[in-house]
Amino acid sequence: MERSASAVWHGSLKEGKGTISTQSGTLKETQYSFATRFADGVGTNPEELIAAAHAGCFSMALSAQLTEAGLVPDSIETTAVLTLDLHGEGPTITKIHLTTKAKVPGVDKAKFDELANKAKVGCPVSKVLKAAEITLDATLV
Repeated sequence: MERSASAVWHGSLKEGKGTISTQSGTLKETQYSFATRFADGVGTNPEELIAAAHAGCFSMALSAQLTEAGLVPDSIETTAVLTLDLHGEGPTITKIHLTTKAKVPGVDKAKFDELANKAKVGCPVSKVLKAAEITLDATLV
C-alpha cells in the first residue's frame, strides 16, 4: 500500500509560500508558508499534519488493541501536541504528547493502560517518529 501527497513552493523561505495536496483530495492546494510554520499565518504546516496523523494513527491502533482484546470502544478522542525545537542544529521534532480519552464498556483501568501503551508503541506513525520522545496520558471516561 502506498499513499502520496505533494507540495509546491514558490519563492524564498521567509517570503515564499506553497501548497500541499493529498492523494485523497482532502487537502487540495492547501496553503502553507513560513508564517504558518513559525508564526500565526493562515494555512497549515508540516508539523501540524504530523500531529494530526499521529492522533489519527494512535486512535486507530488503540481501537485495534481493544478489539483484539474483545472490547469495542464507544469513542476514542486523541490530541497530539508536537514540539518543534528551534535551537541547536536546525528545527527538530523532539516530543509528541498524546492525550486520549476513551469510552470503553467493560474495561478496567489497568487493562486500558496496557492496551493504550501497546498502541502508542505499535502505531506506524509512532514507529516512524521514534527519534522523538513520545508520551501518553490515557483516560477512561
